[in-house]
Amino acid sequence: MSPIPSTTDTLTIREMCEAFAVTPRTLRFYEAKELLFPIRKGTARLFTKQDRARLLLILRGKRFGFSLEDIRQLLDMYDRDGSNEAQLQRTYDLGCDRLAQMEAQRAELDEAIADLKIQLAEGAASLAAFRRAAAE
Repeated sequence: MSPIPSTTDTLTIREMCEAFAVTPRTLRFYEAKELLFPIRKGTARLFTKQDRARLLLILRGKRFGFSLEDIRQLLDMYDRDGSNEAQLQRTYDLGCDRLAQMEAQRAELDEAIADLKIQLAEGAASLAAFRRAAAE
């Protein structure tokens, strides 16, 4: 991602794509899913600082494996009055659940890797035995 000038009030779709390393299709998808709300000027879309903050959270949520529905709910919980305890609690709870899922997946993957290494070692030994027998 390229740095975003803090003095810029709005960004075009191209500038958003460059700043966040996403495609126009991605931005339009998030707009269609009502996760982003750019200002429309004719056919142009202008993204506000709020849109940029939301996109950052969307991309982070996707990287962590949250569903778009989870992300939407978290974004919708934002309270402009500053009392975001419910949003923070829900984010924390989802994060804990996702971490547990990821750790379970990692454990399964570690087990599969160990098993595959054993199978490959046995396969290599069998191939070596075949080659020795063929050479004799």
